[in-house]
Amino acid sequence: MALTYLDALAAYRAVSQSTGPGMDARDGRDGASFAELLKGAAGDAIATAQKSEQIVAAAIDGKADVAEVVTAVANAELTLQTVVTIRDRVVQAYQEILRMPI
Repeated sequence: MALTYLDALAAYRAVSQSTGPGMDARDGRDGASFAELLKGAAGDAIATAQKSEQIVAAAIDGKADVAEVVTAVANAELTLQTVVTIRDRVVQAYQEILRMPI
């Protein structure tokens, strides 16, 4: 499953419309851990890239439509941009933590 910017906007909208003063604390037993979430997102990104490669290979063999190829490449590009943005944010957060006084 590829995540799009529309999915992110919907998630932000849902969080911003919550009625409480903040998020309730979770003990981690009722949902997936952060590591599992990242593992799933990375798996989805890899799957999207592999699917795009398969469609491009099928187009080379003459078995895929040009519209399918363009859509697959656009999805792969969006997924890659999302992964790079997340990586940049994680690195930026890590650098900010390093700058914090102890």
